[in-house]
Amino acid sequence: GARTPVYPVPVDAGQTDPVHRWLVAGALIEGEGGLLLVRNRRRGGREDWSTPGGVIDAGETVLEGLAREVREETGIDCEITGLVGIYTDPKHVLLYTSDGEVRQEFSVVFTARAVGGQPTPSSESRAVEWVDREDVLALPMHRSMRLRVQHFLENRPTPHLG
Repeated sequence: GARTPVYPVPVDAGQTDPVHRWLVAGALIEGEGGLLLVRNRRRGGREDWSTPGGVIDAGETVLEGLAREVREETGIDCEITGLVGIYTDPKHVLLYTSDGEVRQEFSVVFTARAVGGQPTPSSESRAVEWVDREDVLALPMHRSMRLRVQHFLENRPTPHLG
């Protein structure tokens, strides 16, 4: 279903607990062709780019869930190699119009390397491409995604905590 940004966080969004927090994992996968990115189609025909990843399902470790999400979204099999950071943003809250649920993501972003597969779009992605490091930040992307990618490109010695 569609999702709509909600600012500020509503006190009552029609549910007992107004904001559900979801563990979302993302992967920054670098290969010979650059970084693996996904082009998304948003409401109103707008498009933006993001790293592959998604919600970790019950019964999965974060690494298992992330590898599954990357494979489903991009066609690429990956091996997790490190940690970029932990990201929370109380101003990045989404209303899912399909069920009225309000979510604030809690994202853990990892580095990874491709170990198989071919970039293949899915129902969750309009396009999957290797993008040259020099061109990545010029692409349209949400400010929270841009921060994660920027931290990766800076080769920070310690993970981002926040």
